[in-house]
Amino acid sequence: MARTILLAFISLTLIGAVIRMPDAAFQASLQGLTVWWTIVFPGLLPFLVLFEMIAAFGLAHGLGVLMQAPMRKLFKLPGDAALPLVLGWMSGFTAGAEATADLRRREVLSPRDGQRLLALSHMPNPMFMLIVIGAGFMHRPELGIIIAAAVWLSALWTFGLQALLRRRKPDPAMEPGRDRQAGLTDGRGGLLGRAAAAITSAREEDGRGFGKVLGDAVYSGVQKLMVVGGFIIFASVVARLAQPLLQFVAPNGALDLSLPALLEGHLGAYAAAVWQGPLSSASVNAALVAAVLAWSGISAILQAGYAVSGTGLKLLPFIGSRLLHAVHAALFALLLWKPAQAALAWLPLPLPVFFGGDGSSVKTEAAMLSHGDPMNAPLPLTVSDLPGLWPYALACAAAVAAACVLLSLITKLTPPANRSVSIRNTNGGRRH
Repeated sequence: MARTILLAFISLTLIGAVIRMPDAAFQASLQGLTVWWTIVFPGLLPFLVLFEMIAAFGLAHGLGVLMQAPMRKLFKLPGDAALPLVLGWMSGFTAGAEATADLRRREVLSPRDGQRLLALSHMPNPMFMLIVIGAGFMHRPELGIIIAAAVWLSALWTFGLQALLRRRKPDPAMEPGRDRQAGLTDGRGGLLGRAAAAITSAREEDGRGFGKVLGDAVYSGVQKLMVVGGFIIFASVVARLAQPLLQFVAPNGALDLSLPALLEGHLGAYAAAVWQGPLSSASVNAALVAAVLAWSGISAILQAGYAVSGTGLKLLPFIGSRLLHAVHAALFALLLWKPAQAALAWLPLPLPVFFGGDGSSVKTEAAMLSHGDPMNAPLPLTVSDLPGLWPYALACAAAVAAACVLLSLITKLTPPANRSVSIRNTNGGRRH
């Protein structure tokens, strides 16, 4: 009852704020739409479509067999977890969660392994860090490299730290999934033969034609991205409408970046990049950006929760992982600052700037900063200020697709392993 009353009160408050400040709400929604269309949509759509097609044609199963040994040794995860990691690290938030949820629904992952994979595969888009933040928001491309390195290294560090603190125990929930794949991992025919058997079995089980698979993949990917866009736009509007309250709590502007950083990772990264507080400097701002990206924002966390709904994966441990990752990402950025600056100083040529050579982006931001604190007005993000990720996303997707086609060709040329050795009877033995 209390929860219902609280939600009703919050809803009425938001409605009243929209009525009171319609122009601010409209500008904030446009801002969220810009971020979604310019960064999130091109960063995620090719990979979501590719994942659906890879799973339908059995390539995900073949990759799982090929990656079984390295994934077990490096991450203590099944080989099938390699694909969610690749998708999550190459495309951005929620792609890893979508792939992890698919593995959980197929019972390839145990709840514990699924929880760990969900935390490790929830990463920001690399092109957003390297290009948009480094060259665009901060006008120093080398900062994008430092921020990306801090986010990636801290993710691996916190993953290993959590594994050590957890003291792994036998996970009986995983045994049924292992038994189903035992014939593919224990059968004769070599590694490529077992991968070919896995691809053939999964393809026969799916049975859809190429046209049907492509149509379903595009429809599913666009539908998921519409939900993601709704989350981002809503978070942008809430952050803008709550700014008067933030100014009342902290009139000196020291906490101006807290709401964007708390609610939405892309907008929070911009707020951290241009923050001009008493302790602000290039290194501190880079550390704040790394922390915001590692946290990802409540919007991205809710998107991941929506993706894994019905799989048994819990949101609270995931939030704890995000907080731990955020703290370590900031520390890694500060630790890497001087070594990275020294290493980058040895480069023979300056790093390229991906924005217009006439400095239009720099002039635009300088004009906005000269008219007061940018956090006290709608964040100045427009399509012209953000370099679209479409070329980079399509190039990365093409690379993944080429690797999958190569894997498919190799496995098709390899004789499948004898799958009959994997059929188990009800007494636990094998039938030949």
